[in-house]
Amino acid sequence: MRVLRRGDGGPAVAEIRSTLTALGLLPPVNGVVDEFDPAMEHAVRTFQQQRGLITDGLIGPATYRALRDATYQLGGRPLAYLVSAPITGDDVATLQERLLELGYDAGRPNGVFGAQTEAALRNFQRDYGLTVDGICGPETVRALRQLSPRARGGRPVLLREQERVRRSGPRLTGKRIVIDPGHGAQDTGVSVDGVNESELMWDLARRLEGRMVATGMEALLSRGPDQCPDESARAQFANEAGADLVLSLHSDANSSPLAQGLACFHFGTGNGATSTLGEAMAGLIQRELTKRTGLRDCGTHPKTWELLRLTRCPAVRIEIGYLSNTEDRTRLSDPAFRDVVAEGIVVAVKRLYLLGENDQPTGSFTFADVLAHELAKAE
Repeated sequence: MRVLRRGDGGPAVAEIRSTLTALGLLPPVNGVVDEFDPAMEHAVRTFQQQRGLITDGLIGPATYRALRDATYQLGGRPLAYLVSAPITGDDVATLQERLLELGYDAGRPNGVFGAQTEAALRNFQRDYGLTVDGICGPETVRALRQLSPRARGGRPVLLREQERVRRSGPRLTGKRIVIDPGHGAQDTGVSVDGVNESELMWDLARRLEGRMVATGMEALLSRGPDQCPDESARAQFANEAGADLVLSLHSDANSSPLAQGLACFHFGTGNGATSTLGEAMAGLIQRELTKRTGLRDCGTHPKTWELLRLTRCPAVRIEIGYLSNTEDRTRLSDPAFRDVVAEGIVVAVKRLYLLGENDQPTGSFTFADVLAHELAKAE
């Protein structure tokens, strides 16, 4: 679909206005209104902020998908695992949350009905004497509604993810990390005064890859220098590779030349559903890099971007500096600075697997320390 913005009109705009009204973001009106006016733009921005999307007031593919998903409520349609075209929607997220609350590992509540959700649903149906068909129909919905009030709360995803990390051990050897340099090929990303985001991130990815391999990790690049897969393809690559972690490398830009700094993003809907390990990894990277580089701390944030939402393992997108800012651009253009960033990311990954044991203050753990720790554990 084409991107819709303020000033547009037509049936597509009327459809989206109707959805926003049903969600309580626009007041009801008599008749059909097909104008993308300022009130609608404000409603779109509010919705985007609520759903962890880029708050630009535009209706692009991601916002349109999120609007469509928001119209589904559990029980409104049967849910099943369709391999070729997985069902998505808020009803799927609700199903996943309720299964998790009842002790069934449905995976991260990302609103995508995948194989893990089907397996959890079948186990629930089997344990409660329902027809074991992997389909969430009226009978299964009734059972979930009867049981859920007695089993709410807690952070089951957090406990499972922490246990997986604990079982995997503190050593980096054998950990499989997908490094995702943003953009690529003809898509240069942000480009200012001959400095291209895609080229910088490719170089940073190679530096990071080398350090990770030196520690014994298996580092996989999501693209080649002349490729630019979309976010869903990058997520599929990570899932098929059985990655333990995905690190997506980007730089930012802003209309104001004063905007600068570092930010990290993890999967999260803003209303409680989150990748808990992704959130922890984002925080570790944020602290390490701001301490080591002196970049302005722009914080960590939950988002529902495709790469973060569709990966089964924790994923973090790192926005390293603003190329529209002279100071950030100058620093990112320095290979020595990119070495510092690569080392900081490796140290942050090591901290994740240490789970707070034998750790050191932020910014003081060196790459040599990481290598020494790996060698000591191997002996």
